[in-house]
Amino acid sequence: MIRRTAFLAALLLACACAGRPALPTAEISDGKVRGRLTPSGDIAVFRGIPYAAPPVGDLRWRPPQPVEPWEGVFEADGFSDIAWQPGHEEGAFYQREFYFGDYPRMNEDCLYLNVWTPADAVGDAGRKLAVAVWIHGGAYINGYGHEVTMDGEEWARRDVILVTLNYRLGAAGFLPHPELSAESGDGRSGNYGTLDQIAALGWVRRNISAFGGDPDNITLMGQSAGASSVKNLIASPLSRDMIARAIIQSGGGMGRFITSDEDASALEALGREMMDAAGLTDLEKMRAAQPEQLLAAATGCYARGVNPMSFLSPHVDGYVLESDFTNAVLDGRIADIPYMIGSTADDIRPMDEPIDAFCMARDSLGSCPVYKYLFARPLPGDQAGAFHSSELWYMFHTLDRSPRPFTAGDYALSERMVEAWTDFAKYGDPNGAGDRKPWRPFTAGDHYVEVFDVD
Repeated sequence: MIRRTAFLAALLLACACAGRPALPTAEISDGKVRGRLTPSGDIAVFRGIPYAAPPVGDLRWRPPQPVEPWEGVFEADGFSDIAWQPGHEEGAFYQREFYFGDYPRMNEDCLYLNVWTPADAVGDAGRKLAVAVWIHGGAYINGYGHEVTMDGEEWARRDVILVTLNYRLGAAGFLPHPELSAESGDGRSGNYGTLDQIAALGWVRRNISAFGGDPDNITLMGQSAGASSVKNLIASPLSRDMIARAIIQSGGGMGRFITSDEDASALEALGREMMDAAGLTDLEKMRAAQPEQLLAAATGCYARGVNPMSFLSPHVDGYVLESDFTNAVLDGRIADIPYMIGSTADDIRPMDEPIDAFCMARDSLGSCPVYKYLFARPLPGDQAGAFHSSELWYMFHTLDRSPRPFTAGDYALSERMVEAWTDFAKYGDPNGAGDRKPWRPFTAGDHYVEVFDVD
């Protein structure tokens, strides 16, 4: 009787499963990964794929190391923990706008990425879909790759694979320190978070064909510190040849934006001062410290009149970054690719002048077009206007996740933006192959700006 009951249960389970589509599975360089289908059934999402080894223990403050290959199938069915970060004060504007609800769990083991792709493209290396790699913002101290605004379903529905990622932040990601420099063997320290981003790009180049993507058609894009990261990566000799197009959102243009401008020795001195003040006076104590202690050490800088963001951010080290961004542009040492660049009407600071300077430099020095935009829609619901980061709801088409009273015009604007962003990823031209109003490149003779607002 027991045997018969077990047989019937197994038969019923098999029948139930027979009507379900198979879960999408891709074979990558480290093993097999199994994702999930979105409710519509036509988009596959792979959440939390490791792209580097956990940067913990002795790997804290070292360049990202390769993943240990696994046997069997890795279940990519949930977003990973996020990098350690201070977060946003309860009730503050950005907390209410973007970080409502439960905050994700934090962990030093944070080097994971997420992939959205058409379900029928998984395993089809010949599909060669365009790929967009998104780097989140957050001043290099906050943020993660699956924030509420960020989703790739609408992008994948337009045949563009979206990849989002986490990278090390704050003291874990950007600490310059003389003992770390001495230990490294090349006299350098810091920029670990930037090396994480480069490792993620390398992972995409090696593996995206397993999801139907074209490794030679990667658009790198980011906003705020993510845009600053894009600028770093199009200039870095370690990554600029991996990028086919780039989108720079609210990250300025020429000039400095959330990067350290002092020389390495001065930055290392600030790093030592921060650690010494926290009682972490040697490498053994630094590596034994809990992540909460590192956060507290950075926060403690304010009491001494030092802004930790002034040195816990990317800096010129002669390896990851050979020079500041302006000189890299003027010397022709950035990727010669199509660019899209812009800001919001009420951004954190005026950006037209540095953006125009970048566009003019590219027009005279580059062989590919640069397209400028302005997001001008004041978001409904308050008087905040078209504030820094407000365009993210629109370009990812995630307005339905926001409590704001968006209108039919907002949804139409979002459709227009997703179409332009994905067409740029596919063709290097935001006009695509359709009959939309032409978005002209910005040139010395035509300072054209595409304005995004409701009709």
